[in-house]
Amino acid sequence: MCFDRIHRAGPRKKIYYEPGAVKAGIVTCGGLCPGLNDVIRQIVFTLDIYGVKNIVGIPFGYRGFFDKSLSEIPLSRQVVQNINLAGGSLLGVSRGSASTGEIVDSIQARRIDMLFILGGNGTHAGAHAIHEECRKRKLKVSVVCVPKTIDNDILLMDKTFGFDTAVEEAQRAINSAYIEAHSAYHGIGLVKLMGRSSGFIAMHASLSSGQIDVCLIPEVPFNLEGPYGVLKHLEQLIQTKGSAVVCVAEGAGQNLLETSNATDASGNIVLGDIGVHIQQKIKTHFKGIGVHADVKYIDPTYMIRAIRANASDAILCTVLGQNAVHGAFAGFSGITVGLCNTHYVYLPIPEVITSPRCVNPNSRMWHRCLTSTGQPDFL
Repeated sequence: MCFDRIHRAGPRKKIYYEPGAVKAGIVTCGGLCPGLNDVIRQIVFTLDIYGVKNIVGIPFGYRGFFDKSLSEIPLSRQVVQNINLAGGSLLGVSRGSASTGEIVDSIQARRIDMLFILGGNGTHAGAHAIHEECRKRKLKVSVVCVPKTIDNDILLMDKTFGFDTAVEEAQRAINSAYIEAHSAYHGIGLVKLMGRSSGFIAMHASLSSGQIDVCLIPEVPFNLEGPYGVLKHLEQLIQTKGSAVVCVAEGAGQNLLETSNATDASGNIVLGDIGVHIQQKIKTHFKGIGVHADVKYIDPTYMIRAIRANASDAILCTVLGQNAVHGAFAGFSGITVGLCNTHYVYLPIPEVITSPRCVNPNSRMWHRCLTSTGQPDFL
C-alpha cells in the first residue's frame, strides 16, 4: 500500500469550488444500516456552512439516476434537521445499478459538482467506476464515498458506522435467547446475526453479552457432526449446564449447505440459511439420541439494521459526514473517508475494495471470544 496516497481528513485552507455555484448530490446504496440519516444530515449541515444552497438527494440508490419516475429530493438544513431521530434512510436504498455511462450521463445532465455516495464494497466499486468515467470525460466532479456496512468489513477501516449499534442491539436478541434457554428444560437458544463474509458482529456480540456458549463465524470452519462437532459439544453443555446459547453469523458454515450459485441485485452470492439448518440439525440430533431439547431460534437481522444509531455511532457519523464535505471542497475525488489507526483519513477507493476485512482467527480478539465462550475447536 502506498502511504503517500493517504491524507488526513479535515478542512483545508484553500478550497477548490466556489460554494455558491456548487450543486451537491447525496445517494445511499445497498441495504439499510443504523446511522445513514446521521451521515446525510451532517453532509447537508456542512455543505450549508460552506455556503452551498443547491443540495439534492438521489432517491433509492443508483436507481435514482436512471429511473424516470424518481425525482431529486431537495435537501436543506430544515429538511434534515431531525432525520437522525429515525432509522433507515430519508433517501431510500436499493441494490444494483445501471451502466456507469448512464449514471454519469445523469450526473452531467443534472450538473452535479459533488456526489456523496454512502455504501459498502459493491457501492464503492461502482463509485470508483463513476469517478473514472468522470475523469475520462474531463468533468469537474468530486466523487466522495462514506463506507457503510453494518458488518464492519471494509478493508483498512478501524470501524464503520452502524457496527456499534448492531452489536448493542444484538444483545437484546442474545438476552432473549438466553432467557428462553435458561427457563426451559434442556433449552437451547440459537441466534443468527449479520455477517456475510466477516464475523465481527457475532464475535463482538458474543464477547459483550457473556451469555454465549458457541460462536460460529465465516472465518473459522467447523463441523456440526462427529465426535468434535458442535452437536456433541451441545450434548455436553446440556448435561453439565442444562442449557446452551449459540450465536452464528449468517455467512458461517456455508460449506455445509447446498449452494445455488444464485446472486442478488448487488452481485452477492445468495447465502443458504445456516440458522435454520443448525436449528433442524440440533432437533434431529437430540431426537436421535433420545434426549429432550427445547430449541428456540431468533433471527433479528432486519430489526437490527433498521434502528437509529446509538451515541457512539452518531458521533462517528457526524465526523465522517463533515470530513466527506471537507474532502470534496479540497478537490479530492475517487476517495473514501474513514477511521484508520485512530485517525480520520482519505483513502483511494481501490485500496479498500480489494477484499473484505475479516476476523483474524489468530487474533487476540478471537481468542478472547473463545475464552469467554469456552468452546473447543469444532474440527
